[in-house]
Amino acid sequence: MAPTADSWFFFDKIYCISIDTRADRRSEAKRQFEDVGLLERVEFELVKKHPHNREKGIFQSHMLCLNKGLQAGARHILIFEDDILFQGFKPKTLQNATQFLQNIPTWNGFFLGGITTKMTKTDEQSVVNIQYRCLAHAYALNRSCAKRIVQESWNDIPFDDLLRSHCKDFFAIYPMIAFQSPASTDNQTIVIDKMRRFFGGLPFIQKTNEFFQRHKTLIITIHLFFLTVIALVIMDALT
Repeated sequence: MAPTADSWFFFDKIYCISIDTRADRRSEAKRQFEDVGLLERVEFELVKKHPHNREKGIFQSHMLCLNKGLQAGARHILIFEDDILFQGFKPKTLQNATQFLQNIPTWNGFFLGGITTKMTKTDEQSVVNIQYRCLAHAYALNRSCAKRIVQESWNDIPFDDLLRSHCKDFFAIYPMIAFQSPASTDNQTIVIDKMRRFFGGLPFIQKTNEFFQRHKTLIITIHLFFLTVIALVIMDALT
């Protein structure tokens, strides 16, 4: 489905964090944004790579965007990182999801992609309530939550962990539409990057996590069934 002009109307300010030396990443990000009808709305925030501490650099970059959004009077602030990869985007699904957020009493965070530890259905099939775990490459905060988070100062706590500490009334679009591309990253150690690639890359890991969380009960039940069958077979063989 082709993007429509108002697919992203819900978000007042939209930022994309990019290290100033990574023009290659910005070029690809622009293509991604153009494909979903978002290019004209995104403000690229060029940041310097932190000389000593990658996590502190990430923390400061996200805080910069949140503060800019608050200073601009934004009610809903959407932030991307420049390794963004969209898959399965449907304007109507996004519109249904943001309409749901408008109609509920409160929400703090809304994720277009990420890793979760829990996922439950809502009254809207395109939205799930989540317990956030990690990845902050495509998320939105409402103004009240952003105001709380920007009060936090750097204390050797990665930004993902800070978000998780505020994980109350967090939601995500379902299925998720934003992933981190398999491109090399400046924000992770070489070991972590190699491990992620070994396990299929972040898009595969995120999709696997989403499938498991959405169907956790069924998956666990099936595994318990087969374990019970194996145990009975072994017991029968021993008697």
